[in-house]
Amino acid sequence: MQAYVYILLCADNTLYTGWTNDIARRVEAHNQKKGAKYTASRLPVRLVYVEPCPSKQAALQREYAIKRMTREKKLLLIAAQKGFDPQAYA
Repeated sequence: MQAYVYILLCADNTLYTGWTNDIARRVEAHNQKKGAKYTASRLPVRLVYVEPCPSKQAALQREYAIKRMTREKKLLLIAAQKGFDPQAYA
């Protein structure tokens, strides 16, 4: 199963990191207040980073690693993703 780690930019300029196997469905769920308690009060959210992972376990491990990063490191990770097109996951 293909899995993804993603980062959302919330309306209050905070970052949210999660994992999914369906990016478009998950971002839509977040924007409908059905994604996570954290994002429900910070709408709308915008997809700013996606990283494919070979399995759910790999995605969970990568999600944990990203969540431990500082905001500055997360922003560098987002900036380094060349050719990122959020519409490709919409």
